[in-house]
Amino acid sequence: MSERWPTEIRLLGDKRILRVAFEDGGRFDLPAEYLRVSSPSAEVQGHSPAERKIIGGKRGVAILAVEPIGNYAVKLAFDDRHDTGIFGWDYLYDLGREYRTRWKNYLAELEERGLSRDRAASVPVGQASGGGCGDGCGCH
Repeated sequence: MSERWPTEIRLLGDKRILRVAFEDGGRFDLPAEYLRVSSPSAEVQGHSPAERKIIGGKRGVAILAVEPIGNYAVKLAFDDRHDTGIFGWDYLYDLGREYRTRWKNYLAELEERGLSRDRAASVPVGQASGGGCGDGCGCH
């Protein structure tokens, strides 16, 4: 069981921000794009660090649903049909606490690979798009 316990999990107005607050006072507004590209699913993270996918083209993604998973996590359903990531309380807390560093690293990884946050430019020239996300991630 997680040592951190959420006191609030709320999808804000435009469905592009997930607000999460914890008993220890930690409170984070997590962008949908950040959550989508950080999904703990095997489709994004792979089965080892070497298999992790860098996913572009998610600037406008929204969260359609937040589904509780027992008393330890939530499953997020995104409007690009990705819905296999189970976000445990500790992982959500870490995503919030480490947002600036993780986001900076993500942007650098996109640039290294010639990818963009925008959907239309998310696949490098000459590389076919795989899967339903339209970004070459191969997650569907």
